[in-house]
Amino acid sequence: MDGTAAAGDRDSAEGTARPSGAGPLPATRGRGMNGPGDGLPHDPEPAGGPASQPNGEPGPRPDAVPGPGPAGGRVPEASGEPAPQPDGTPGTGPGAAVGGGSRTGRNLPAAIGVGAGLGAVVIASLYLFKAAFLIVVLAAVGVGVHELSKAFAVRGIRVPLVPLLGGMAAMVVGPWWGGTNFLLGAFAVTVMVLLAWRMFQGTEGYVRDATAALFIAVYPSLLAGFIPLLLAPDDGPDRVIIFVAVTVCSDIGGYFAGILFGKHRMSPLISPKKTWEGFAGSALACVVGGALLVHFLLDGAYWQGAVVGAVVVVCATLGDLIESVIKRDLGIKDMGTLLPGHGGVMDRLDSLLFTLVPVWLLLTFFVR
Repeated sequence: MDGTAAAGDRDSAEGTARPSGAGPLPATRGRGMNGPGDGLPHDPEPAGGPASQPNGEPGPRPDAVPGPGPAGGRVPEASGEPAPQPDGTPGTGPGAAVGGGSRTGRNLPAAIGVGAGLGAVVIASLYLFKAAFLIVVLAAVGVGVHELSKAFAVRGIRVPLVPLLGGMAAMVVGPWWGGTNFLLGAFAVTVMVLLAWRMFQGTEGYVRDATAALFIAVYPSLLAGFIPLLLAPDDGPDRVIIFVAVTVCSDIGGYFAGILFGKHRMSPLISPKKTWEGFAGSALACVVGGALLVHFLLDGAYWQGAVVGAVVVVCATLGDLIESVIKRDLGIKDMGTLLPGHGGVMDRLDSLLFTLVPVWLLLTFFVR
C-alpha cells in the first residue's frame, strides 16, 4: 500500500530473472541471488567439472560471455550487467528498462496506477465508514500471510496456514473493541494453537516449522494488530492517513533522490539498489510531510510532526531492508505478483509494518 521504493530504488533486481532457455548458473554462484563474496554458502562444482572441448580443455560456460574474469568468461549478473536474452537483445537486469518501466526495471506507470488505486480505497474506507478500513487491512494482511507461507515452502518449511489466518483476523479486528488487552491475549492464544497444530503433523522439522509459524504470527499479524488501536480515537482516520502518507513520503522521496543522485550504496549485500542519497531524500520528504500533516490534520506542533517523520524514515528503511534479507535468504525476487509494478502485497507492507507501532506511540503521546 505504500508508494514506491524507500531509500533509493527498491530491489527490482533482488534476484535477476534468468532468460528462458539460458544455461545453468556458474558454479561460483550460490543458489537464489547470492554471488561470490556475499558471505553466503555457494553450491559446489558439479561432478565432472565444466564441459570439455574435444581436446580435453575446459569449455566455456553456457551463460558466460567473452571478457575478463575467471575461466575467460564474465557472468553478466555478477558484474551488475543485465544478462542477454537468447536472441542477443539486452536483458532485464539492474538498470535495464522493461516494458515501459523506469531505469530501475520497474513498470512505473503500472506502479503509479496501482498506488493511486490503493490510496483511493484507503481514503474512501476511512472517511465513509472507518471500521470498513479494517476489512481492507484484513484482506491485505491475509494475502501477506499467504505469500509468506508460500515463500517459506520454497525452502521446505511448512507452516499451518489455517490457524495463522485465524489468529491474524483476531489480532486485526479484536482490538477495535477490546484494545491492547485483547491484542495481547489473541497473540498468546495464536501462539499456543500454532505450536499444538504443528505438533500433530509429526516431529520431523517441528522446531523449524513452528519457529517460522511464530515469525509470521508476529510479522505481519501482530504488528498489523496496532491498526485498530491507531484508528479507534475520534480522529483515528486522520492518524491513519498520517501513518500511511508519511511512509509513502519515505518511498517517493527515496525513489527520486536515488534515481537522480544515488551513488553511494547503503548496503550492497542486502539491497544493492539503495543509496545514502536516496535515504537523504526519504528523510527530507518524511520530515517535511510529517510536520505538515501532523500540524494541519491533528493541530499538532510542526516539531512534533518532524519527529514523527524522522522516526518513520528510519523504521521504513529498516523494514524495507529486512524484507530484502528475507527474500535473499529464501532465494526469491518478490513475495508475489498480485500488484503490477510492485510485486506482492508483502512487498508493499514491509515499510508500513515497521512504521506502524512507532507512529502509534508518538501520536498517542503527542496528541491527547
